[in-house]
Amino acid sequence: MTHHSELSTPRGAMVTVKLFGHLKTLANHQADLAVALNGGFRVKDLVAVLQRSHPQISELIQKKNVLVSVNQEIAHEDTEIRDGDEVALLPPFAGGAATGANAPDDAMLVRVQRENFSVDAEIDRVRSRSTRIGGISIFLGTARDRSKGHDVSAITFEYYEGMAQKKLREIRERALKEFDVIEVLILHRYGEIHIGENIVLIVVGAEHRAEAFRACQWCIDELKQITPIWKLEQTPEGHVWVEEHP
Repeated sequence: MTHHSELSTPRGAMVTVKLFGHLKTLANHQADLAVALNGGFRVKDLVAVLQRSHPQISELIQKKNVLVSVNQEIAHEDTEIRDGDEVALLPPFAGGAATGANAPDDAMLVRVQRENFSVDAEIDRVRSRSTRIGGISIFLGTARDRSKGHDVSAITFEYYEGMAQKKLREIRERALKEFDVIEVLILHRYGEIHIGENIVLIVVGAEHRAEAFRACQWCIDELKQITPIWKLEQTPEGHVWVEEHP
């Protein structure tokens, strides 16, 4: 069940602010906050309201440790907020829909899904896109049982639905534009994942191996930087949100 915290004032934009990762803990385990902006209509007015109601969260925003998004776009302090806008607070990222062409298969090339996937089937999906493909590079990320010196028994991934798929589509489109490659597939799972299971897959098909390698590495590095996906590790000491990664 989703819980709300009311910050009521008579004037200004009224928005629901989505929370992710450890921010929900700082907000007494609430998934979102209903916020009235005290007559203001900008991100900086939101931060000012949060300074009074949730000072820890406000401080993280001011230190740039937490990003603000408005309608699934990263915002700055002067970005306008209107009634009904979708506002979210995004802690550091841990890290399906169609991608421009109308072919139904394109929807399968960028996916966020709960269920496991077959690496062989996804490689074949890319291979079948063109007979010019002469080299395929893959990155497969799996769940390991140790992180930062402590044991891990399971991992749960949370994602910002809509924005996560949008960012993955952007990565695919940029890779196709900036590298001499033929096809790119990006797939990330969410929900609870057991040790040894698949998490993320990048498959790049090109005429030659060098560009496939380069594009594959760029895709996974970019995914970890800009995609709103967060990782919660289950350890003997309890649950730990992971905000950085190698």
